[in-house]
Amino acid sequence: MAVYTDITEDDLSRFLAAYDAGTLLSYKGIAEGVENSNFLLHTTKGALILTLYEKRVDPGDLPFFLGLMHHLAERGLSCPLPLPRSDGALLGELSGRPAAVISFLEGMWLRKPAAKHCREVGRALAQMHLAGEGFELTRRNALSVDGWRPLWDKSADRADEVETGLRDEIPGELDLLEARWPKDLPTGVIHADLFQDNVFFIGDELSGLIDFYFACNDILAYDVATCLNAWCFEKDGSFNLTKGMALLEGYESVRPLSDAEVAALPLLAQGSAIRFFLTRLYDWLMTPPGALVVKKDPLEYLRRLRFHRQVLDAREYGLSR
Repeated sequence: MAVYTDITEDDLSRFLAAYDAGTLLSYKGIAEGVENSNFLLHTTKGALILTLYEKRVDPGDLPFFLGLMHHLAERGLSCPLPLPRSDGALLGELSGRPAAVISFLEGMWLRKPAAKHCREVGRALAQMHLAGEGFELTRRNALSVDGWRPLWDKSADRADEVETGLRDEIPGELDLLEARWPKDLPTGVIHADLFQDNVFFIGDELSGLIDFYFACNDILAYDVATCLNAWCFEKDGSFNLTKGMALLEGYESVRPLSDAEVAALPLLAQGSAIRFFLTRLYDWLMTPPGALVVKKDPLEYLRRLRFHRQVLDAREYGLSR
């Protein structure tokens, strides 16, 4: 989450008049994240989240995102829900941006997750994959293997500003991934961005998943690989085998991975690492000065990419078979 577009109190109050949301008491921007402008609202009916969808979000994708939240919630997954306007629409417009009011999910994200939390994340991810079955809308993953090289091309000329030698290193990685990327693994709706700040806990109990604005249809095990990247590395860059084991055990307690998925996991983890390296690299180089946004270090995911290059077997992630 982030703030790129400012809003005034008067404009916000007029916007909220179309919702059964109560009277605005206060609001503030949320600085975490990189995609949309988000605000925490306090009204006489409680807390809500306001999201303004920025130019990087295709308005044509919004019915998928908002409809998916309803679909998942109806099947028992805890996640925020978009509130309808008085005319029944889920989208309005504020400050020249498509905008939605989303229910507030209780809980907080964990800065220092333990293995027990990773197990809950794995379980929740598998539950989401199963709950997503039957959702009729589809959305292509624009940030999958065929989107990585075009994204790299936007940053390549300046890549050595971040680390010397990157401009020469990354094309070979892309060559390998494009040649070996699997095409026959189970697919479905994936979250595609299930980082620590997108999972809420109350105490040690997982209270829900948020931020479905990268959700799409893609390889299910790729979502698992992204969670290994997001949850199982320590601040010093080392992979925590205990956390990896817990996450994979949690996932397989709900949806066992096939042998083909297990065999592909190191390559999928490598692909996930380069995807987040490339988007972070682009944002690091291109985010305009003054934007209320926390830029994320691309080198964190470059180090993870280099780790995954050396992995020969999914047991190195803690898989017990």
